[in-house]
Amino acid sequence: MNVSSEDKFSPTQNILSLSEVSFIGEIWDKHRANADKVSDYYAQAGEGYFNRYAWRVKMCSEWLEFQLVSAKPEGILQFKLSDAKFCRVRHCPVCQWRRSLMWKAKAYKILPQVVTDHPKYRWLFVTLTVKNCQIEELRETLDWMNKAFKRLTELKVWPAKGWVKSIEVTKGRDGISAHPHLHILAMVQPSYFSHAYLSHSKWVALWQKCLRIDYEPVTHISVIAKHHDPKILIPEILKYQVKESDLIGDKEWFLELTRQLHKTRAIAVGGLLRHYMRELEEKNQDLIDESEETDEVESNHADLTVTESCNPKASNKVIRE
Repeated sequence: MNVSSEDKFSPTQNILSLSEVSFIGEIWDKHRANADKVSDYYAQAGEGYFNRYAWRVKMCSEWLEFQLVSAKPEGILQFKLSDAKFCRVRHCPVCQWRRSLMWKAKAYKILPQVVTDHPKYRWLFVTLTVKNCQIEELRETLDWMNKAFKRLTELKVWPAKGWVKSIEVTKGRDGISAHPHLHILAMVQPSYFSHAYLSHSKWVALWQKCLRIDYEPVTHISVIAKHHDPKILIPEILKYQVKESDLIGDKEWFLELTRQLHKTRAIAVGGLLRHYMRELEEKNQDLIDESEETDEVESNHADLTVTESCNPKASNKVIRE
């Protein structure tokens, strides 16, 4: 079954919206509609490489090919993407979504082996922040934060034996500044809770020391309950780097964000987890062979439950054959 954008067909042709035959159409439609806005922003910038971005994003996922596959264990037929051409522009909403799905799918497959190999280890979810910066200072701020995090991991009291670090940037409440922060999924030995435990105030003090600042930075630490699966945190760690609503909210902020994040790394893996999850750092990964499902995580541990869902609208069409 093939899918293309609306403007490729005349109204008289026998076509049907993808969203009319499957809920995945709504998901694609939302991201594709936002991609059109991003493409317009790049086109209006009047800069050479932004013009190239505009064209690439405009043509992204122009044609999609799906197969009907049997879902286990029910045996119900579902759509699975089998072919598409993606632009791979970093802030294309479609590619950002597909990249997040790819990261999550890989982590879901890898983490069970980590848990099997290290069954007694526990897991922490750590968020490290700094004060908002001007969007024009974002690259410098991220470089400073990454250096501070490296200093943190080199301290003797650093408890994690392995970790995944992701960078998220949100727009400040003033609509002008940027709020960069680090999310870390960290595996610690059982002895952490008896001999090497770090209180919240200690985490704050250590992060402040490594940042070399004169204020106490906001820091959040959560512990995954014993015997609970660390996979419940994958959607939070390996989500978008920038919310789609922030990408399309303001043209000038978005264009400067593109300049500032150019050639920066969104995900880093360290310690024991690098052996298992190094491929998360690789470029040019497959954006096709991933689930079309929305990202929903169910857990009895309410404080660590993250639920993401998509409810898109769009112009993708399915040809009746």
